[in-house]
Amino acid sequence: MNPQTAPWIILFLPLVAAAAILFFGGRSKPLSAGLAILSAAVGCVLSWMIFLAGKDIAVSVDWINFTRIIGPDANFTIPIGLQIDALCRSMLVIVTTIATIVFVYSIGYMAKEEGYSRYFAGLALFLFSMLGIVLADNFLMMFIFWELVGVSSYILIGHYYGRASAGDAAKQAFIVNRIGDFGFMLGILLFWSVTGTLLFSELPDRVAAFQGSSFWLAVAGVCVFCGTVGKSAQFPLHVWLPNSMEGPTPVSSLLHAATMVAAGVYLLARIFPVLEGSPDALTVVGWIGAITCFGAGLMGLQQNDIKRILAYSTISQLGYMVVGIAVGTSAGVGMFHLFTHAWFKCLLFLCSGSVILGMHHEQDIWKMGGLAKKMPITFLAMAIGGFALMGCPGFSGGFSKDLIIEFAWKNQPLFWLTFGGVFLTAIYTTRMLVVTFLGAPRSDAAKHAHESPAVMIIPLILLSIPALLAGYSFIEEPFFGKLPEPEAPPWLHFGIPAVFVAGLALTLFIYRGAPKKDPILIPLFANRLYIDDLYAKLVRTVQDGTAKVAGFVDRWIIDGVGVNGSAKLTWAFGFALRFLQIGNIQAYAFFFGAGVIALLYILIAP
Repeated sequence: MNPQTAPWIILFLPLVAAAAILFFGGRSKPLSAGLAILSAAVGCVLSWMIFLAGKDIAVSVDWINFTRIIGPDANFTIPIGLQIDALCRSMLVIVTTIATIVFVYSIGYMAKEEGYSRYFAGLALFLFSMLGIVLADNFLMMFIFWELVGVSSYILIGHYYGRASAGDAAKQAFIVNRIGDFGFMLGILLFWSVTGTLLFSELPDRVAAFQGSSFWLAVAGVCVFCGTVGKSAQFPLHVWLPNSMEGPTPVSSLLHAATMVAAGVYLLARIFPVLEGSPDALTVVGWIGAITCFGAGLMGLQQNDIKRILAYSTISQLGYMVVGIAVGTSAGVGMFHLFTHAWFKCLLFLCSGSVILGMHHEQDIWKMGGLAKKMPITFLAMAIGGFALMGCPGFSGGFSKDLIIEFAWKNQPLFWLTFGGVFLTAIYTTRMLVVTFLGAPRSDAAKHAHESPAVMIIPLILLSIPALLAGYSFIEEPFFGKLPEPEAPPWLHFGIPAVFVAGLALTLFIYRGAPKKDPILIPLFANRLYIDDLYAKLVRTVQDGTAKVAGFVDRWIIDGVGVNGSAKLTWAFGFALRFLQIGNIQAYAFFFGAGVIALLYILIAP
């Protein structure tokens, strides 16, 4: 196959599948699932072929050419271009491989759910949107697909639109992301107005156009980072991600592992050569990432919904990735954690889906217990994913997370926040595993839980392999090359695992004996640091205040003056004029004469 053709097939095949499912898939569930899986699987095979070939590919088609329309003075074109370099190759493999696994898993999970064809059409559209972000060679094209990801995530999160909570979650995800996207758009305009290009490949050479203005370069970098804050759920725009759990669990897995939330980190990696020139922008990026990492860890400590625990863990791990971009000497430091996280987080969400299905859609971990015996394969897979998430030595997450923390050593506040995050991760992950799988069943559903069908179990087994091994050098180096060595004290090599062991041991001590309810109650963490309540109050205040102002304008200005006022004025004129209609010919002659005299006076008078 022509190497120039493969990227177009990878990109557009999911879109074709989505359209075909909408037109023809409603008649057949297997056809809907088959079309979506085929589009993802073909993209997966082609992505691996491109990755193994290891060659850079650039294809471009003129989309808008102002030079041709206006003349040579315009000197501005907007291409539809695909760029495949080392960064793109790694991301392509991650996205298409995980998408294929999740699509297959969905056959089992969605078998008895409503909107089967609509679900697979949404998945295919979502994959098309994410692949557009990965393959884009310029800011404008990335922004278009960036918004398409927002639309398709709105469709998928709100899949159960009959439930008010699902509709609210979809709207919240869409609106909150628009706030970040507004900053992203400003950043794109700022870069373009100064450098005159939107192409990623030209941007590093054109940054000199800022003429040493570090302030404006930092402003442009931070504005673009706003897009990451929204998509990758960084503080303070993180609130939409836990609520997005209203969507089907395979959607959560895809969204958290390889698509939507990964897009923000990928964006930072894409513009890393530019961010390198702005220490101020990287400082902002690092602080936001570290605060997100530690804050989400605190919020995850007291969550009881198995999917929400994983959601807060995703936010925390995204914070690690953002810190990795800020403190690393190459984008590979943050991307390495995105790579390992994609496998073990996808595994954890699919395991939670297996648990939820086995528990007849119960998601409260305090109504579970003893599932290790009922669902042994799911338990083993989730334990592997959990240990990778905690950064246990020997598991994939341990390699990538340790690297970020060691790089953060040169910035002590960031280091201590990420270092503390290891302790928090160990606590909330161990709590989830112990309460869910160990001890005695706490409900009838837990007593009668059962293992999931093969179409769901086989993906768990497949994902367990990279969740365990993806951090080892024989896998890491083909994707990221030889990563730089951090300047950190030797004791950290033992200190980080020691913190993990301390968190693990403390949690096992607290939750020993399989208690029936949580022995630790911390309302501040259970209520997510009251940030959601603060937003709700802020939105309510602004909404009510705006409604009152609008009501005043509508009632007293538009209705009172504009509509009713003109009507009353017309009535008043009519009321006054009716006294002149007296029906007497002499009176009319008198009025006529008086009018003539008045007119003559006006015309003749000096």
